[in-house]
Amino acid sequence: MIQTMPQWFAIISSAAFGACLGSFLNVCIYRIPRKLSVVFPPSQCPGCDTRIAPYDNVPLFGWLWLRGKCRTCKTRISPRYPIVELLTGVLFAFLAWHYGLTWELLPAMYFGPVMLMITLIDFDAYIIPDVITLSGVPLGIAASFLTPITLMDSIVGAAVGFVVLYAIGWGYLKSTGTDGMGGGDIKFAAMLGAFLGWQGVLLTIFAAAAFGSIAGVLVMAVRG
Repeated sequence: MIQTMPQWFAIISSAAFGACLGSFLNVCIYRIPRKLSVVFPPSQCPGCDTRIAPYDNVPLFGWLWLRGKCRTCKTRISPRYPIVELLTGVLFAFLAWHYGLTWELLPAMYFGPVMLMITLIDFDAYIIPDVITLSGVPLGIAASFLTPITLMDSIVGAAVGFVVLYAIGWGYLKSTGTDGMGGGDIKFAAMLGAFLGWQGVLLTIFAAAAFGSIAGVLVMAVRG
């Protein structure tokens, strides 16, 4: 991509765009698990259903201006909304600084927010929606044309992610008699493989397993 603007301007512009996208991520995080449209109706107060005015919906500043409350009914609005907007803005600023105005920036600006969205949806609803992961697999494969990861590496990565998580889930089911691996996790691993390649997805799986083991040991130690 041709460098058409100073880096500082690209970083600031990316941060502003990221904050705006973070506002939309908040909508997706709330509505997708509930199988609601992310387009209609427009953003509204969860307490009184009053439509939020555009000037009150400005990322970060809208929440601060209203002091975290609905203008109409004074219902408290979760501080997570501006936090997500801030995180996405900071993430985009970092990506613009790291990649510069290159083609690699585009898939990174898709992958990063999607990871944040999946994390928060999983935290809230204990699910990873198919609409995100199943669309992410072909997009990850297509992104290989813009990144150092080859097309074959991306395809193999998606397959490896799927097979490894499926095998882990199957083994757990056979050994314990309970289903310990949801289908959403398996499809999520396939999406990771499509974006990261087979080496990247294996490293991610092993790192997650190691982190989970350490966290489990710490919890057991604290509980005595």
